[in-house]
Amino acid sequence: MMESQAYRELAAAQMFGYGLQFVPSLRWLKFMTWHIREEMEHYEAVAKMYQRLVGESVEPLVQRRLADRPIAFAGSWFELAMAQFLYDRGGFWQLREYEECCFLPYRETVGKILAEEAGHQALGERIVVELARSGTYDQEKQRHFERWLRFGLLSFGRPRTEGNAYAVSVGLKKHDSGEVMQLFLDDIKPAVKAAGLHFPSPTELELELPPQLDLELSAIDETRAEGYLSGALEDSH
Repeated sequence: MMESQAYRELAAAQMFGYGLQFVPSLRWLKFMTWHIREEMEHYEAVAKMYQRLVGESVEPLVQRRLADRPIAFAGSWFELAMAQFLYDRGGFWQLREYEECCFLPYRETVGKILAEEAGHQALGERIVVELARSGTYDQEKQRHFERWLRFGLLSFGRPRTEGNAYAVSVGLKKHDSGEVMQLFLDDIKPAVKAAGLHFPSPTELELELPPQLDLELSAIDETRAEGYLSGALEDSH
């Protein structure tokens, strides 16, 4: 758990750091650099916990994993906004699984990270919804959505595995990965609908997903999405 979380925190910092070249204005540079610093602080917190409990550095393990499974990078400001929304939101829901973890050192560290992550969840959604509703990105928004939705869902791991069942049974986490996927999808549905997007089929996502996954948007109130009632974002190009 600690090794996986360290990988996710450093990978996120690297991904957002690479994306700084696409940020269009000081306003959003301040937000993104703050976010990168926060991800690095979270990485440091997990690394210190690992050193304290395992007696060795997690850094070599994380660097090898990053070399074997490098994080994807965004190629534009709009795609960076989509990555910030979906990759970050997926990580948030993944961490919420451990807020009542029976392994107390991990629960304490996760609680600190969650409290800080909550501060920018709504802002990421707002950027995506406002940019998508501007009409400027109609030709590319679905493609970027599907790419980063897949990365968001990968945060939860494969559903219905023995490891999932064991982790739930002993109190390490609250739900099977498939159930967490549904919680994540339900959370982003208003933004998906408000942005004029649609969920791809499980086959198109090329992921192992639970068969009962609900992807329906017809009854969703898109006005609940952050950014729905706002004007187009300044400096959106």
